[in-house]
Amino acid sequence: MRFIFALWVAKAMKLALKLLGRNGTYLPGNTAIRLCPNFLGQVGKPKTVIGVTGTNGKTTVSNLVGDVLEKSGYTPIGNRFGSNTNAGIATVLLDSCGLLGSSKKELAVLEIDERMAPKILPYVHLDYLVITNLFRDSYKRNAHVDFISSILQSNIAPDTKLILNGEDLVSNHLCPQNSRVYFGIAAGDAKSTSQGNIIHDILVCPQCGAKLQFEYIRYNHIGRAHCPNCDFGSPDLDYAVQDIDYQRHLLQIDTPSGRQTYRLVGDNITDIYNTVTAVALLSELGLSQQKITAAFDAMQIVKTRFEEDIVGDKRVVMMLAKGQNPIACSRVFDFVRHQPGKKAVVLLNYDYFDKQETSENIAWLFDTDFEFLDHPDINQVLCVGVRALDYQLRCLMAGIPADRAQACPQDERAADMLRLDEVDTVFILNDLYTYDVSVALQKKILEKLQKGVA
Repeated sequence: MRFIFALWVAKAMKLALKLLGRNGTYLPGNTAIRLCPNFLGQVGKPKTVIGVTGTNGKTTVSNLVGDVLEKSGYTPIGNRFGSNTNAGIATVLLDSCGLLGSSKKELAVLEIDERMAPKILPYVHLDYLVITNLFRDSYKRNAHVDFISSILQSNIAPDTKLILNGEDLVSNHLCPQNSRVYFGIAAGDAKSTSQGNIIHDILVCPQCGAKLQFEYIRYNHIGRAHCPNCDFGSPDLDYAVQDIDYQRHLLQIDTPSGRQTYRLVGDNITDIYNTVTAVALLSELGLSQQKITAAFDAMQIVKTRFEEDIVGDKRVVMMLAKGQNPIACSRVFDFVRHQPGKKAVVLLNYDYFDKQETSENIAWLFDTDFEFLDHPDINQVLCVGVRALDYQLRCLMAGIPADRAQACPQDERAADMLRLDEVDTVFILNDLYTYDVSVALQKKILEKLQKGVA
């Protein structure tokens, strides 16, 4: 009776929030769990449940997979527009079940915050779990990669099939008893290989302590390595990118069914990993290459992740660069420095919530590769927000000349401080929660450019 009461209250709350014009993706589930702590364990689940977790890429991969499934005739449920916590997942499940708690759906694709695994995985059995990668993350939550990997190790069910990054030595050795396939990039491509990162989360063998020998590094610790003293090392890839055609946006991927060609959505190395991850999972689910390809061909990167506007001969690009996440920011910085033409970079990825008390933890700045922004084609780096001086100091420490690294504590002044006549492209790098502020800046920049063109 406690479960039924919690379910009905949460469903009524969901309906009320919908009538008020709210999404209601967190509160109903949170209320259900508070009323019935075992709510996630008792609520009905679809026949097949897929989880997607990892430090970076889980949102993009879960959305890619959900889109392909929908375009292929399935009706999966998921938390695309909601929270990836236990409350968010409870909301998704209660919304798709009947009044007695039985599920009405066949398939679920759930993005799961890796830190929340102990509150989700014991109650929601996963048939498949994708782990995109594991890195150190926000100092407030996931500062040590071994801490996060141990959480997953302790909570993954032994009969869950794992889809793992074969080039991530932190995550690809989790739960060795589980059935698994590995994905990765086998192509020896200069654009997909990076050196000189500050962070390297695995340098010694976790089995014997010997220094690992790397064959190559894509970025940070992503690459192939082996231990000279024992059998620890990178596994063979089941889904391996063998060729990358950046001009035609095509990938050649070796799969258990042979070599296949897929469209690459995006230009970054992270886009390549997201694509091969989705291909691996969808193939394991039994989807044909034809269905996956047809869905990929119709896709675009969501605007909150990448958005481009062109005025005359100038480009204004908004990109997600998650604040307090050194790996995500470093990947974006690396992408920006390799783009053609002269560039200005606006750093608008401060912590929106910490801004209220000006208490942002800035330690992550020193794990981030700001050195990538010290590039002759980057004419200006504009640090915006209440921590602008801290960001500017980090730029100066990275070797960026003082006339190119500027601070702008007031968001509204950023457009006026940009030297638009000196650049071909302006990159606005925003956090998830500074998107609206970034859109306002984007609008001002476009207006200035349009006046110049007129």
